[in-house]
Amino acid sequence: MSSFHYIDSIPLDLSKIQEIISTDIKLALSDSAIQKIEKCRAYLDEKMKSISKPIYGINTGFGALYNVKIKGENLQKLQENLVMSHACGTGSEVPIEIVKLMILFKIQALSFGHSGVQLATVKRLIDFYNNDIIPVVYTQGSLGASGDLSPLAHLSLPLIGLGEVYFKGEKISGEKLLETFAWDKINLQSKEGLALLNGTQFMSAYGIYNLLKAHKLSYLADLIGTISLEGFDGRIEPFNELIHFARPHNGQIKTAQRIQNFLEESELICQEKQHVQDPYSFRCMPQVHGATKDTIRFVTKTFLTEINSVTDNPNIFVDEDEIISGGNFHGQPLALGLDFLAIALSELGNISERRTYQLVSGHRHLPPFLVSNPGLNSGFMIPQYTAASIVSQNKQYATPASVDSIESSNGQEDHVSMGANAATKCKKIVDNLQTILAIELFTASQALSFGNGKTSPFLESILKMFRQEVCIVEEDRVMHNDIMKASEFITSLQIDSWELFE
Repeated sequence: MSSFHYIDSIPLDLSKIQEIISTDIKLALSDSAIQKIEKCRAYLDEKMKSISKPIYGINTGFGALYNVKIKGENLQKLQENLVMSHACGTGSEVPIEIVKLMILFKIQALSFGHSGVQLATVKRLIDFYNNDIIPVVYTQGSLGASGDLSPLAHLSLPLIGLGEVYFKGEKISGEKLLETFAWDKINLQSKEGLALLNGTQFMSAYGIYNLLKAHKLSYLADLIGTISLEGFDGRIEPFNELIHFARPHNGQIKTAQRIQNFLEESELICQEKQHVQDPYSFRCMPQVHGATKDTIRFVTKTFLTEINSVTDNPNIFVDEDEIISGGNFHGQPLALGLDFLAIALSELGNISERRTYQLVSGHRHLPPFLVSNPGLNSGFMIPQYTAASIVSQNKQYATPASVDSIESSNGQEDHVSMGANAATKCKKIVDNLQTILAIELFTASQALSFGNGKTSPFLESILKMFRQEVCIVEEDRVMHNDIMKASEFITSLQIDSWELFE
């Protein structure tokens, strides 16, 4: 039986979002949210009866057409025209799980009662979410400034019987959707189209999706890096807490503590070492992984603020009797955060590949390329090539989008964030990072098989599960399959949320 999450003023956090999207939780509006939405709409309807001056987006055109006054009988047509004309998305389709987050965050933003939408509009979006009706949205088209206009237009088209949706695995038209559920189309009232299209829900959904994966991959970078350390016969001293409390960056301390915990009761780490130091990719895991953790924490704070905010325009303040046109739709905080996250995650991949390189280089007790008969067998030579290729691609994707801007709407929108581009390329880095870590796990588990002694019980348990999917490489085989299985193993590995989001 499904449980409900009631949309209210209680902020969403990552644990709650993870719970909502990973279980069969349905959405509903709290009584408080319903009252705020209805109060705001009633205020706007009453205001429209007496107001004569132009109010942007309510009785005027949009963008550079802000000076064009629209007659009352055309206000519904104005809003429908806005949704239709702005649905100019191109490129690939946005993944279904990200579109579903867009719907959730749009409902959350509208529930604060500063947007002037009808209750029926919000309830229809909840119907979309609860029935797994996923509008077809495209990755290209948003400048991330007047909100995510084009993607949100595609999200909104099915409300008025247009566009396309996925329902029960089939792509159907917005018109057929209305027929299937015997729904009337939503007749958009004054401001509603603008409330739906102005907002940062495309950037926000990508950002939260990336962050949920980033927290997990950050944990796994520590875990897999520790397996590599054991396979490389590494030293324990660089993880001594005395070093890290002397330079107390939170992420650095957390990483060192976590690696120490992973190594509890390890025989290998306690063995006498023939070398005095390890390469930086092993020795500096707390410093490098820790810096990424601190970045993830900062970007998480930015995005949680955003998804619990009002991001359309203009904003309606009923108690103050004010309708204010401002710029809460501008995506600059998100664009900067996404670029920062992209760089930080790219670096996690960078240092992971360096550990893979060290493991296959024939150092310490390890055979070249981690096979017993190198020469006849190439062993793990080319997985490292693949990781290196992906790392270099990530460096190209890590070029910031937020430093770019381009004038639009006849100069009215003369600075844009490019946060949507930052969002989509950050996802590419996240996906690439998982593959890089999968290659390191594949390589490190092989290296550990040459060790004399046991690693910790915890790491042994992880490796035992991994070996059920990927066996030891005795001689050359098609390693693409192993890399894919290693990546699937990473996806399937369940980690408690308190470990990820603390």
